[in-house]
Amino acid sequence: MAAKKRQVTGGVDTHGKTHHAAAIDGAGRVLGDQEFPASASGYRQLLAWLRRFGQVIKVGVEGTGTYGAGLARHLTAQSVMVVEVDRPDRRARRAKGKSDPLDALAAARAALSGQASGTPKTRTGPVEAIRALRVARRGAMKARTAALNQLHGLLASAPESLRHDLSHPQAPLVDRCAALPVDETRLTDPVEATKAALAAIAARIQALTAEITHADRRLRPAVARTAPHLNAVHGVGTDVAGQLLTTAGDNPDRLRSEAALAHLCGAAPIPASSGRTDRHRLNRGGDRAANSALHTIALVRMRHDPRTRAYVDKRTKQGLNKKEIMRCLKRYIVREIHTALLADFTTLNTA
Repeated sequence: MAAKKRQVTGGVDTHGKTHHAAAIDGAGRVLGDQEFPASASGYRQLLAWLRRFGQVIKVGVEGTGTYGAGLARHLTAQSVMVVEVDRPDRRARRAKGKSDPLDALAAARAALSGQASGTPKTRTGPVEAIRALRVARRGAMKARTAALNQLHGLLASAPESLRHDLSHPQAPLVDRCAALPVDETRLTDPVEATKAALAAIAARIQALTAEITHADRRLRPAVARTAPHLNAVHGVGTDVAGQLLTTAGDNPDRLRSEAALAHLCGAAPIPASSGRTDRHRLNRGGDRAANSALHTIALVRMRHDPRTRAYVDKRTKQGLNKKEIMRCLKRYIVREIHTALLADFTTLNTA
C-alpha cells in the first residue's frame, strides 16, 4: 500500500538503441535504475517499470527532440508529464563522473527539483510535417551553396582561354557551364578536365535548384494553411514562418509568455550593467535559426516599413548603435509573433 501511494519521479538518459531510466522518490532517494530498448515495446516496459515503484508524477527526458522523441510521445500519450532535461554541464560531469545511470539519475533529480521545467514539443501535428520538409530543403540549400562556391573557385583558377569564353554574359553562368562540351578522350588536358568538372558541378547545382523549387512548392501551401496569422505579419515569408513554427512546435502554448518565446529565440535582453552604467546586451544563446528569422523580419521592416524607420532614427539620436537597435526591434517583433502563433494554435485546435 505504501508503494502505491509513493510519488515517483523518473529520469531517462536516451541513446539511439537503448534508454537508461532511473527512479527516485519525493525526497530524492534512489529507487532503482535499468536499461530498456529504444523501441515501442521498450517504452512500454520502461513505463511499467517506473509504475512498480508508485505513482509516476513526471519523467525528465534528455534529448526529447532527437533520441528521446519517441519515448516523449509515448509518455505523453499515456498522460505522464514529460519534462525536457538538458545534459549536465561539463563542470558537473568533471566533479561527479559520466555514466548512463548517473545521467538518468541527474535527469530525475533535475525534474524533481524544478531545475528542469521545460515542456517538450509534441511533434504530432502539422508543424512537425513542416519541420521534416524544411530539413530536406535546408540540406539542399547548403549543398547548393557549397557547389556554387566550388564552381566559382574552380573558374577562378581555370585556364585563361576557358575563363575568357565563360566571361561573356550571354546566359547564366551555371547554364553555360552545364552546356560545356567535353572530349572524354582528352581528360588529361587541363582545359578538358576543367570543362568536365565545371559541367558536373553545374549539373549538380541545377538538380539542387530543382529540388529546392519543389520543396518550396510543398512548403508554401502547408505553411499558409497552418499559420495564416503568422504569414500575415509584415516581413514574414514562407521560410521565416516555417522556422518560427518549427521553433515553437505543435504546442506553442508551452511557451508561457512572449518573454519565454523571446528567451527561446535569443531575443531577450541580457542585463550588462555595472556601477553607474545601466545597459543591456545581445543574447548569444537561444535558437540561433529563430534569431536569424527575427533578424530577417527586422531588416525587411527597416527598409520598407515607415514606422520602423522612424523608430530607428529616434533610437539612433538617443545614442544606440545598430546592434542595440536590432535587439530592441527583435523584442518588439517577438510580441507580434507570439500573438500570431497563439491565434494560429487556437484556430487549429478548434477546426
